[in-house]
This record gives sequence, structure tokens and C-alpha cells, in this order.
Amino acid sequence: MPIQRILIANRGEIALRILSTCRRLGIETVLAASEADLDSLPARLADRTLCIGPAPSAQSYLKPDTIVQAALGSGCDAIHPGYGFLSERASLARLCEQAGVIFIGPTSAQIEAVGDKLRARAEAEAAEVPVAPGGAAASLDAAVAMGTRIGAPLLVKAVGGGGGRGMKRVDDLAELPQALAMASAEAGAAFGDERVYLERFVARGRHVEVQVLGDGAGRVIHLGERDCSVQRRYQKLIEETPAPGLSDDVRAAIRQAGVRYAERLDYRGAGTVEFLVDVDRAEFYFLEMNARIQVEHPVTECVTDVDLVAEQIAIASGQGLRLTQDQIRLQGAAIECRINAEDPERDFMPSPGTVTQARWPSGEGIRVDTHIATGSRVPPYYDSLMAKLIAHGRDRAEALARLRKAVAETHIEGVRTNLGFHAQVLADPEFAAGGMDTGYLARLFERKAALQEA
Repeated sequence: MPIQRILIANRGEIALRILSTCRRLGIETVLAASEADLDSLPARLADRTLCIGPAPSAQSYLKPDTIVQAALGSGCDAIHPGYGFLSERASLARLCEQAGVIFIGPTSAQIEAVGDKLRARAEAEAAEVPVAPGGAAASLDAAVAMGTRIGAPLLVKAVGGGGGRGMKRVDDLAELPQALAMASAEAGAAFGDERVYLERFVARGRHVEVQVLGDGAGRVIHLGERDCSVQRRYQKLIEETPAPGLSDDVRAAIRQAGVRYAERLDYRGAGTVEFLVDVDRAEFYFLEMNARIQVEHPVTECVTDVDLVAEQIAIASGQGLRLTQDQIRLQGAAIECRINAEDPERDFMPSPGTVTQARWPSGEGIRVDTHIATGSRVPPYYDSLMAKLIAHGRDRAEALARLRKAVAETHIEGVRTNLGFHAQVLADPEFAAGGMDTGYLARLFERKAALQEA
């Protein structure tokens, strides 16, 4: 049965992105918005907007009962969670299953399977997907024995979370007991789960992820890979596809590993299987699976000409996969910059406020995903993402040239942004060469500091 009305349980650019596809498909939209977002562009463009609570996300966007009741009360067939907030919370998917509301995403069981990092790692091993040496640290003695076997440096990582929280690097095994205690306490505070595990630390690693679509019955296809190695404190800032500088063999192996992992779960919907490529060893390891649409999905859409949100909706409505692997044609290259309301000169401190002027670029190969216009407010309660600038070209060089021009043509007043930072990165010879590892930004900042001191 076709989906006729969708509750969008999110805000900002992803809410507007989902609205756009729904409008094209003739699907009615109801936006679940906090008090801070009632005058936002998505709220003005949705067919109907419901206030789901005060501005703080814990009192609005993070309340699964409220979200499901809003869907039921407004006659929605389905809920699209976007990314962040409740998108990877099994509790929301489970409530939808119980209430008879379609959850546009994987099943609650699949979310639980990939949300527990140790279980996700075990699923990877079962699917014959490479994992980094390591495992559970159930006790201090077991952790010390494993650390001795792996060797320093190594990482202590949280079982129940990500984004760098609950993660500690250990360069000397004598530091392991303290690192375990600190990581466990941090993980407990952030995720309500104090469990941690150990993995080999990869000195030079690249973050490469595979976009997959699954029908929920074992059939999975991939839509290429993305390189997300330009990161600051484990937060992605620039993403691109295809990943530059990979050999044909490694590229094919990573894509197939992503498919095998999703097949193992009978995965339903859009998801991303993430890997760490060890530059020095020429190996790659499973990191995690994100059971949702990604912030960086537009670069994949540019090179495949596939609307991933439309495919999410089709799969959720029971149509299954509408594409075969042979129908996926990867054409050219695309690069995305995340434009945030933050001040790079003050350690990227958030810069909320009112945008007094917003001018976005246009032109061949340029896509702008944003909910920000002149007069828009950037609330202090949420992530500072304002827009995504995406450039598509026949090859990486053309995409990069177009993105440099797009960044230069973007003009924002009223709040501080990271536009200047992006211009600096895009002009950097190391970035232009491609194939950076996750330590790239640290090196860039060091070079900048050395120039300032000279």
C-alpha cells in the first residue's frame, strides 16, 4: 500500500531534503518541530507542522512516545527520522512496529544489532568482513592480556556509542588501567553503557564508507564508496566519492564487504557500512554500520543520479529494491563541504544567532542543501550545520574547481561560519592530491601555526 502521509521527525536541512522528495512523489508531509523551529523554512513549507515540545532536544526531538503519538494523531502512515536524534534508536522503531506506523529505516532488531559495537563486530566476523585485532575488555586482567597481544598503541572504545566519546588512545600499556576507567566512565555518562573494548590503533588510517540499500529479505546493492577522512575530533567536515587513490582491488573488496555485512543482517533500507583503511598495511577493517541516511548522502546521489530518500520510502512501503546492481552507474566525482555556524578562530565554537544575509552559489554541477535564508535563526540548542555545498564534475579535479568557486561565492552575515576554513582546505596541495588520512587536519593546523609563528 502506498505511503500517503509522512511525519518528518527532524529539523534543518535534512527535514527540507525529505520534504523535497515527498513533494515530488505527491506525499503529504507533517513536520514535528520544537518551539525553536516553528518559524523555520521546513515548518513553513510542510503541509502541516506540529509542535512537539520546548527547544531542548531532550524535551522534543528525543521523545519517541511524543513522535509516534504525533504521527498517529495526524494520520500519518509513516515516520522518517532523518539522521541524528532518534534515527538510530531502536526504541522509536519498536514503537512504530507496535503502533502499526511504518518506520522509514531498518527494523528495531537491526538497529540494536549494529548499535552494540561488539555485536556489530561479531556480525562482521560472521560475514567474513575484516575487523581490526581486538575484542571485549570484560575485566582489567583480560584487557591487559589482550593489550599485550595486540601491542601499543591501541584504542579503548565504547561499545554503545561513537563520535569519539568513550574513546582513549593508549601509547604505553602502563596507561591502560587508567584509560579503561576513564573511557568506561565517559561511555556510561554519554550512552548509559559503561562497556568498552580494545582495538589496534591505526597510525595512518582513511575513513571509507560504503552506501548500501537492502530490501529486508537478503538482497543488497551498493552505490559506491565515500571518503570521509577530513575530520576534526572524529566529526566529518568534507566528504567525497569516489574515494581517491584506492587500488581497483581494494575498492572492489571494500564495496563487496559492505554488501556482505548488510546481507548478513537482511538489512532493510539505506545504510552505510564504515571501514578504516590502514594506509601502512594496505588493509581495511570494519568500523561500524550507520543504520540511517547519512549527512553526506548527496555526493552519492550526484554520481549515481539516485534519490536515496525516494528509495528509502519505496523500500519502507513494501516495494523492495527497485534497482539492480547493474543499474547503478557511477559517473564522475562529487565533493561536499559542511557549512557550520561556528568560529574556526575560536576553536570552532558554535555561533548561533540570526542570519542577516545569506547568498548561496549556483551553476553547473553545484548543489546546495540548506534550510537557511536571510532572516533565518540558528538556535543554540542543536548541531550548528547550516548547509552542505556539493560540487559534481566529470572527475575530481573538475569537482574540486567547482567547489572552490562555490565556497568563494557563498556569503553569510550575522553568524560566524567555517567558510574560510573550507577555502583554506580546498586550496591546500595535500587535499588537492587526494587520499588524505584522518590525521590530515591536525597536520594542516600545525603548518598554519608554524607559519603564524615564523
